[in-house]
Amino acid sequence: MVEFFTNMFAGNPAQWGGGVAHSVLILSLVIAFGVMLGKIKIAGVSFGVTWILFVGILFGHLGFNINEHLMHFVKEFGLILFVYSVGLQVGPGFFSAFRKGGLSLNVIAMIVVFVGVLLTVALHFITGLPITTMVGVLSGAVTNTPGLGAAQQAVGDITGGTAPEIAMAYAVAYPLGVIGCILSLLLMRYIFRVDVAAEENDAKCISGGNGEQAVRPFSILICNAAVNGKCLSEIEPLLHSRFVVSRISEGGVPENIRPAAADTVLHVGDKVLVITTPAAAESIIMFLGELCEMNWEGTDTRLVSRRVLITKPELNGKMLSSLKIRNNFGVNITRVNRSGVDLVANPHLRLQMGDRVTIVGSELSIAHAEKVLGNSLKRLDHPNLIPIFIGIALGCLLGSVPFVFPGIPQPVKLGLAGGPLIVAILVSRFGPNYKLVTYTTMSANLMIREIGISLFLACVGLGAGSGFVDTIVNDGGYVWIGYGVLITVVPLLIAGFVARRLFKLNYYTLIGVLSGSMTNPPALAYSNEQTGSDAPSVGYATVYPLTMFLRVLTAQLLIIFFV
Repeated sequence: MVEFFTNMFAGNPAQWGGGVAHSVLILSLVIAFGVMLGKIKIAGVSFGVTWILFVGILFGHLGFNINEHLMHFVKEFGLILFVYSVGLQVGPGFFSAFRKGGLSLNVIAMIVVFVGVLLTVALHFITGLPITTMVGVLSGAVTNTPGLGAAQQAVGDITGGTAPEIAMAYAVAYPLGVIGCILSLLLMRYIFRVDVAAEENDAKCISGGNGEQAVRPFSILICNAAVNGKCLSEIEPLLHSRFVVSRISEGGVPENIRPAAADTVLHVGDKVLVITTPAAAESIIMFLGELCEMNWEGTDTRLVSRRVLITKPELNGKMLSSLKIRNNFGVNITRVNRSGVDLVANPHLRLQMGDRVTIVGSELSIAHAEKVLGNSLKRLDHPNLIPIFIGIALGCLLGSVPFVFPGIPQPVKLGLAGGPLIVAILVSRFGPNYKLVTYTTMSANLMIREIGISLFLACVGLGAGSGFVDTIVNDGGYVWIGYGVLITVVPLLIAGFVARRLFKLNYYTLIGVLSGSMTNPPALAYSNEQTGSDAPSVGYATVYPLTMFLRVLTAQLLIIFFV
């Protein structure tokens, strides 16, 4: 029995499974211990799944390793699963993040990314450290694991070998990357002399600084004589804004409430419930009349509001107007919730599987509308595997295509990190337009992502473990910590100064944007604890897609240019 366990842990090709059992055992133990340690919080901060990397380094240092070819496959496949699931998550909001308010937030995030890259290049030339080491320090300082994977993939494509120093530098810089980001956000409060109460109130009013992503209802009393006697279809083109009139109270009398439609005629003295974004609200209110108070829910029991799930595949990619919900059932769709964000239900909005629409009407009418829309949770629980694996296949093909640019000695490849990421973003954003069902439940997406990143980090740690201690103690690896702190703190302070002085950005929106620009979930958790508004979360979500893409791309470009 002792010999059996010795062979199992030490690895023996004659053991059951030809050594595969040993490899799976080591990987499972590394991941299990890493996940358990990831639940520990110190001063409210946790390193999460990154503990898997540290445990893998420990196992590698103690001599517990796995088959080299198997480790290479598992590492690359884990990376593909991780970046593809990230792309599916961020894809629907990737392009909309550049509109209006989102553009300035993404400019701030790009400042953080590019200042960090310039610092990395400068330190490479000043210190003489290999660019592979500095890219590892950069990825750890900004807590970006896909960047680590992209850099390792690029090294393999160019040299045909591995660069364990990338993972070592990443592991050394990561802890202070998390802590340094949080301390920088705290420092900015004192540098900019933030009035916490005023910023909190401002953050709640602007809903995170991105009015395009926040949908709110407003009750308006019709006062403008110019709209008296006009129907809503005549008024909408005059406002150049996306809005929905959900209900109307004729004469402002509670007993005269009914759903509004395109042919609904407005009169002075009517009250209407308008659904629109805060950015468009002011112009709509000024045009129609003035804000008023109205209890729409408690005044007429014949009308109810209910959220219904889009679960029929044939509705995927269809425009809202093509369903003719109002004409057929006498109900209004007032807003559409997609991935946690409320959208105005304008006629040209294309529906996606998993959307949750808000319907206003009578109980019987809503029940009929539900049959058309689906509203079956069981149907959503069934995974759509075809777009996942077809997308991964296309991503691998795209990542393998060499792109030749003038002045660059090596052809540029997106690799197994960039290719699947781009394909996932495109598939999740445009797939529904071509009737492709790309919906994946949040739990399924999270499961794929966590399995992928766990396998990747475990293999990276095991590969880097044998020389880790020697590098830190004898080869000056401890200095990498200081370089990592510079790459963490300096870009954040510069971007924070630009955001406050040039863009006049709300503090709570700013710390969310900066957390997103570092792809740093612990920093986001800290930011959310500072305020009761959703400003940090909206700022984080607005810049996260572009930042993730740039982190992966710049890590590869640094290797291509300087190796």
